[in-house]
Amino acid sequence: MAWAILFTAGLLEIGWAIGLKYTEGFSRLVPSALTLAAMAGSVILLGVALKTLPIGTAYAVWTGIGAVGTAALGIFLLGEPATALRLASIGLIVAGIVGLKLVG
Repeated sequence: MAWAILFTAGLLEIGWAIGLKYTEGFSRLVPSALTLAAMAGSVILLGVALKTLPIGTAYAVWTGIGAVGTAALGIFLLGEPATALRLASIGLIVAGIVGLKLVG
């Protein structure tokens, strides 16, 4: 169950990271409120997952999910470049997440 909670926390991290782009410096009310809610939810769920999971593993997986998801959505939603090196780097992060899950 802790892994599912951690995964959800990672998804919320993606949400707030992408949400920051749409807040326009926190000058737009709805995107700002949603981004702040995602931030709070992400950290709260990370804290819940940490009751069971080791901090090093959980934090690395949480940030990894956030990094991979944010980079992918940057490519798909915001037109950021999908170069081979960028995609390979994202793949390395995914490999690290999988590795930590296997040993954690």
